[in-house]
Amino acid sequence: MIIRTTTDPISNREVLNPDDHPCVYDGDGVNGLEIYFENEENRQIYLNMEMEGNIVLKGDDSDDYVAEG
Repeated sequence: MIIRTTTDPISNREVLNPDDHPCVYDGDGVNGLEIYFENEENRQIYLNMEMEGNIVLKGDDSDDYVAEG
């Protein structure tokens, strides 16, 4: 599944016609994340951000999985 977000994470504004705006894609082509930006400057700010303390969560997408917590 590819998740597409059209809220620019830098400006927090909705990107109305995402196909005409810059984006970042992270994934393998089948599963991934598309993040759209209002402009190239915001995209570059996002790409240059240093993230610390990232936590990678692994889920279970089976039909009998029940999230706890």
